[in-house]
Amino acid sequence: MGLFNNLSGNWLLACITLVNAASMSWFGYDQGVFSGVLISSDFKHYFPETKKANISGITSSCFSLGAFCGAIFAFTLGDKLGRKKTIALGLVCNAVGAILQIVSWHLPQMIIGRVINGFGMGLTSSTCPVYQAECSPPRVRGKLVVVQSVCNTAAFCLANWMNYGLFFTGGALQWRFPLGFQLLFPVIVTIAMLFVPESPRWLLLQDRQDEALAVIARLDGRDATVHDEAVTAEFLSIRTAIEQERKDRAPFKDVFTFRDKQQNFRRLLLSCGTQFMQQFSGVNALGYYLPTLLQQSVGFTEQKSRLMTGVNGTIYLGAALCCILIIDRFGRRKMMLYGSLTMGSCYLVASMCLRAGQNGQADKKIMGNVTTAMFFLYYFFYGTSFAKVPWVYNSEVNSLGWRTRGAAAATATNWMGGFIVTQFTKVGVDNLKWGFYLIFAVICWAYFPVVFFLYPETARRTLEDMDELFLTHPSAIVFNKAELTQRERPQAFVEAEARRIGEGAAAQKGERERDSGEV
Repeated sequence: MGLFNNLSGNWLLACITLVNAASMSWFGYDQGVFSGVLISSDFKHYFPETKKANISGITSSCFSLGAFCGAIFAFTLGDKLGRKKTIALGLVCNAVGAILQIVSWHLPQMIIGRVINGFGMGLTSSTCPVYQAECSPPRVRGKLVVVQSVCNTAAFCLANWMNYGLFFTGGALQWRFPLGFQLLFPVIVTIAMLFVPESPRWLLLQDRQDEALAVIARLDGRDATVHDEAVTAEFLSIRTAIEQERKDRAPFKDVFTFRDKQQNFRRLLLSCGTQFMQQFSGVNALGYYLPTLLQQSVGFTEQKSRLMTGVNGTIYLGAALCCILIIDRFGRRKMMLYGSLTMGSCYLVASMCLRAGQNGQADKKIMGNVTTAMFFLYYFFYGTSFAKVPWVYNSEVNSLGWRTRGAAAATATNWMGGFIVTQFTKVGVDNLKWGFYLIFAVICWAYFPVVFFLYPETARRTLEDMDELFLTHPSAIVFNKAELTQRERPQAFVEAEARRIGEGAAAQKGERERDSGEV
């Protein structure tokens, strides 16, 4: 195994990013591929039940239901298994579920395969952002968490173009090949996982201090040793924060009644809130059903609907790449505020155009084109805001003892929201028509005051800074405190980190003196 421990510094960080990025790519691919599967004529031949709106909804949304269960599993057992083992278990479930779908001939088998696949996706999507955040330095943490989310978007884009390309083939290949292609992702992840260590913060949480110190040194660089000042300082800062958290740890009853010093339940609600806002912005209503919506609401042919979905996926990918450049530059709060206003505006224009076209007040074709343009713009604004920020935010805002639980609860919220929106999109469009999109406009605008008043900034802070933030600022209202909303790291947090390092060094010196006295 010595060969697998040779990576260090940026190469090791790149390999950790590859593990997480390939895992999240599978997530994005699964989100995009099924929209084309649902409208394939051969698929409808073998699964005629999906022509009904409710059955089509459950066939799509059962994936999200399985992922919700996977996220709950990660909430309860993720800290016991560790980051690597949880990801590995998720990959196994993903592969089993994918194979069941590929060879499916009956609807119950297809649904079971999607549920198992979703369960694995719930495990990996809960754990990957946490694993990445715990191994990344603060200056690039946001970018690297977004990189894996960008890979998610790239795979989503790939799935959409694959659906368009296979439109011209017909037969079972049109939908079985895209489902089978996803098995490429576990091969990449399995190989990369041989070269990466466990998260140093999880190792410290398990009191495996020597291993944690060694991993911190590996992440610091090829020439770094466990005796280097920077390595020791980071180790002591993390260890002291963990010891303080254990000292202040409150019973579950106090946590859920907001009476613990660390404010873990408030932090959990903030992370769940970002994922709730992501899903109820209506992204999965478009992600799973955009070809169907373009045919039904706008009036495009199947070929044009697939083509437009591919174009939309490319725009979404471009937006995700932009997000890498701006997420640490502007901070998390500003991006969520901007996303709220712009996404709601796109939905408003789309709904008004559909209304005008359906009521004969304007040329239906022109209004359909404008509506499609609004969907494209929505995906651009979403891709540079709520598509990526929630995954970064929920990996940063929770304390170490609750980081896995917080990320899992947030991801469970994401998947349950996705299940609800996906299940009722087809029914909503059938019954409400243009009014269905107006609902999402109002919901998106409602996010603005929530973020403005309640969400502190997490950019450019260390993960331990967040503990200091919630310890020293118990009020839920944050907009009127500059150090909670500014992008730059506040001086108070720099001083708190120096104090932690000093306390850790003193404690370590005391331990050595006691050990030498015993000898």
